Amino acid sequence: MKKYLAELLGTACLVLFGCGSVVLGGYGAEFPLGMLPVAFAFGLAVTAMAYGIGPVSGCHINPAVTIAVWSAGRMPASDVPGYIIAQCLGGVVGAGILLLIASGRAGGYDVATGGLGQNGWGEGYLGAYGTAAAAVAEFVATFLFTAVILGATSRAGTTPAAGLAIGLTLVVIHIVFINVTGVSVNPARSLGPAVFVGGQALAQLWLFIVAPILGGLCAGLAFRSGALEA
Repeated sequence: MKKYLAELLGTACLVLFGCGSVVLGGYGAEFPLGMLPVAFAFGLAVTAMAYGIGPVSGCHINPAVTIAVWSAGRMPASDVPGYIIAQCLGGVVGAGILLLIASGRAGGYDVATGGLGQNGWGEGYLGAYGTAAAAVAEFVATFLFTAVILGATSRAGTTPAAGLAIGLTLVVIHIVFINVTGVSVNPARSLGPAVFVGGQALAQLWLFIVAPILGGLCAGLAFRSGALEA
């Protein structure tokens, strides 16, 4: 149970800090220069949680990471459902806290207009990229992200710098791909805001579940086969 609670807390913090940089920090309105602080908000949130809850649960805080770790043969299948459920609940909790805080603004907060840092693609969303570009970006970004995680936490042991390397990788991924989809690489991160925003965010959620899960699965299988294992 400690592992699941840690995953819920860690995922909630990731969504609150990362999406909060857009909603509360106001950096979303400053794109493209605003992409940099948003990227660091997500990356440093992961770094902080890696050191904070890593010793308890491994700090997956992402269903795609859990799938990657499982497919690499580093965790039992019996733990997978609990991790993913906890992460999805954490994503919703984090987004809910963010909405609660945002609603305290004078005059209230219209989530349908202001959003919650939700992911998306197509006309009217950031760079207006198409479905194929969004799917490729999410798959490739998740594959690379989970490959770094699996490499930094190899069977040979985890170095003290692993959390920093993982966080900085997420920063770079955001800098490159944020204009395409807002960067998910994490179904729980996409689920939380989509639940409250609804509409297009909820309709497009499938891509942010399928592409990251496939990316994590492929990275895990690559390590299990020895193709990427040291």
